Amino acid sequence: MTGTARAFWLDSPGRGVIREVRLPEPGPDEVLVRTLFSGVSRGTETLVFGGRVPESQYGTMRAPFQEGDFPGPVKYGYLNVGVVEAGAGDLVGRTVFCLYPHQTRYVVPAAAVIPVPPAVPAGRAVLAGTVETAVNALWDAAPLVGDRIAVVGGGMVGCSVAALLARFPGVRVQLVDADPDRAKVADALGVGFASPADALGGVDLVVHASATDAGLARSLELLRPEGTVLELSWYGDRSVALPLGEAFHSRRLTLRGSQVGTVSPARAATRTYADRLALALDLLADPALDALVTGESSFDELPDVMPGLASGEIPALCHRIRYSGDDD
Repeated sequence: MTGTARAFWLDSPGRGVIREVRLPEPGPDEVLVRTLFSGVSRGTETLVFGGRVPESQYGTMRAPFQEGDFPGPVKYGYLNVGVVEAGAGDLVGRTVFCLYPHQTRYVVPAAAVIPVPPAVPAGRAVLAGTVETAVNALWDAAPLVGDRIAVVGGGMVGCSVAALLARFPGVRVQLVDADPDRAKVADALGVGFASPADALGGVDLVVHASATDAGLARSLELLRPEGTVLELSWYGDRSVALPLGEAFHSRRLTLRGSQVGTVSPARAATRTYADRLALALDLLADPALDALVTGESSFDELPDVMPGLASGEIPALCHRIRYSGDDD
């Protein structure tokens, strides 16, 4: 046996614990990874922590290396950066990203890890899973040069989308959020900012990521006739009220869903999941994306930190978890 590791488990909704787990020796096509950092996305992970995954979505919402089942006990997470310590020879010593939960060390197939480019610091690479979501969303949305675009919802996903849109030539991007503190993040990313009441209307495209009824309704209001809202929010077990009886039909608006679980149909014939994730890691060479990491705690603090993240008591976009490596 390679030894033991420690993993964060959702023991029951609202209660997390750290458990010791046994590790096997890596096989010929596997690697042993020692975690450097993991990330907590306040969207999906806090819904999981609160036990708010609808039963109908249990299969869809499974993480690649999840153990246990919803609502718990379950080991859940998907933003992990570490160093390969053993296994496939060409990867030993490399810093890699993996869609793995919060755990000090782990063994996975070599094909499940993607090397982090030299230009990307390990601490920033925890954002890869969220930037991958943004890449897929923009493949779905297909913005054009010169478009007027609003991103409604300045959370981790919305800010990632805004950051990528800031690179599009001639595009006017405005991040829209009820929290005025998000203006600092928007400035760091190089995009405009507005409150929902002051947002510029007549836009060609709205990417909605606020996970609120009000945000989705405002997204429709901001569109020009025949404009599109791309819906990225995941609402868990909540129902959504939407005013489709007003000008939705007469203005011929489009509301379209996007989800990172499948590669966008616009690129499915030519890109794999690994291609998409590698692209996200390449895009993380931009230091402006450091603005999305808004807090950090040690792995040992995670059981106490998660309730604060889930309740909003600890405000965060991506909350980074650091690992000491002294328990291996």
